[in-house]
Amino acid sequence: MVDGILPQRLKNLIEPFSERLEEIRLRRNAPVILRLGGKNIYLKYGSGEKVFASGQDIDEVLRRATENSLYAFNSQIKQGFITARGGIRVGIAGESVNSDNFMPTTIKNVTSLHIRIPHEVIDCSKNVFKFIASENEIKNTLIISPPGAGKTTLIRDIARKISELKNIYNCLMVDERFELASCVGGETMLDVGANTDVISGASKKYAFSFGIRSLKPDVILTDELMTKDDADACINAMRSGVKVIASIHAKNHLEIIDKQDFSNLIKGKFFERIVVLSNKNGVGSVDGIFDENLKCLYF
Repeated sequence: MVDGILPQRLKNLIEPFSERLEEIRLRRNAPVILRLGGKNIYLKYGSGEKVFASGQDIDEVLRRATENSLYAFNSQIKQGFITARGGIRVGIAGESVNSDNFMPTTIKNVTSLHIRIPHEVIDCSKNVFKFIASENEIKNTLIISPPGAGKTTLIRDIARKISELKNIYNCLMVDERFELASCVGGETMLDVGANTDVISGASKKYAFSFGIRSLKPDVILTDELMTKDDADACINAMRSGVKVIASIHAKNHLEIIDKQDFSNLIKGKFFERIVVLSNKNGVGSVDGIFDENLKCLYF
């Protein structure tokens, strides 16, 4: 999947790791780093010498990822990433070009790229799903996990499984960073279910409000609550009768209670199910499932 955006020399060297590959980091004139099974390694030649990325390598990845049209992807580039075909997300570091209001208009002189390869794990939500959804009801659900523990993959599979229920639920996926559905040119690169509408690239505050008014969803799914506005958007949706399935970065629910902007999500008992993930036994390990009263339902 990632082959299409890599220079040929890197493609040949990385190909043996393709099945386990999670991330690639290219830094100008620095060693190439691969992430495999949650661990970072240096990419090396057969001789054992480290492979270094060049400015030409970085420029070629950008050219391929944007299909030879950097301008067409500038709305993403100024946010620091590109979503390429196949759902591949390319994070960008470089020189920010600012307008008069100090908001970036683009990024130039790119110094490094962080390439993340999405992994669809069909039915990875099987054990969790029975606690949060049925033919007759969807539970407001908060998924808590540290980075890299599989929450994005889990939400994507939950959306897909909701579409498989006999009772038809209309889902709205708010994909602010193009990671859940990874839409490119109006096409979802990843399977988020046949009954799912996708709003990409918009803030949660806007997408929730606009989506509820215009698309009338039964369920909204979104990833990575980051601000008070994000939390308020979820609460307002739930108060409007729309079910919400969302995720947030934290070690556990107790850590959420200590965060000023998010404590009300737990204390206010807005979420009927709280799912805690970790990396203890591999990506996607379920540490616990709790109800709104923090009673443990599954451990």
